[in-house]
Amino acid sequence: MVTVLVEAGQPLTPGEVRERLDPSLALSYSTVVTTLTRLYEKDAVTRHRDGRAYRYGALDDAAALVARRMSHLLAAEPDHVPVLRRFVRSLNADDEQTLRDLLNRADER
Repeated sequence: MVTVLVEAGQPLTPGEVRERLDPSLALSYSTVVTTLTRLYEKDAVTRHRDGRAYRYGALDDAAALVARRMSHLLAAEPDHVPVLRRFVRSLNADDEQTLRDLLNRADER
């Protein structure tokens, strides 16, 4: 759902989120509301009143969203070294070089 909010570029009502997630509307409205409420309670989305409903918005852009997910996954593992080693091994050559360049620039600070 957060991806839908990021792609929208503006806050959406639960009904608008539901339409973008499932154009056939097989997904229940209450499921969307419950999920958005939980995301709000976890500080993953913003929320403000718009009449009787809420509008939910993304806190970050797509890159920040993916970075946050990666950080949460890494934090779940007590030993980061094997996870990071495997991650680097899974990168293609261009992405690995980009990561090396970014790390080298971080050292310059």
